Amino acid sequence: MELTHINKHGEAAMVDISQKPATLRTAEAYAAVKMKASTLATILSGDLPKGDVLACARIAGIMAAKRTSELIPLCHPIALTHISVDFEPKEPDILEITTRAACQYSTGVEMEALCAASLAALTIYDMCKAIDRGMEILNVSLLKKTGGQSGAYEKGNLKE
Repeated sequence: MELTHINKHGEAAMVDISQKPATLRTAEAYAAVKMKASTLATILSGDLPKGDVLACARIAGIMAAKRTSELIPLCHPIALTHISVDFEPKEPDILEITTRAACQYSTGVEMEALCAASLAALTIYDMCKAIDRGMEILNVSLLKKTGGQSGAYEKGNLKE
């Protein structure tokens, strides 16, 4: 299998998608933040002095998805039709993040979903680092995608 972002001279190149048909593309990504149980409790109670951690992380994830092509050099700018960022606490010390992205376009939205999950996790770290510098961001991964020439993809359960 050839790498799509390398031209015939071995140089980095943006993939030409001008001849590909626009179809519905979706992607779901995942990240987890491991922290002290007391940090998770503080996030869930809303008692952090910096404000609502989950609301801020959700907005950061959405903004990251919308600006993915500015962050990753060879990504195409995509007009997203949907992006969501959801959180699920797994007590005592894990906060799971699941993002979903969609578009009607000629290239996929995997990178947008992954950027959303990554930036939501980084925002949680940033907002909570004063009380827990030992937090870890874990398992950033693509869970599933649909659409396009390569068809559907679904990963096994990485959450466990």
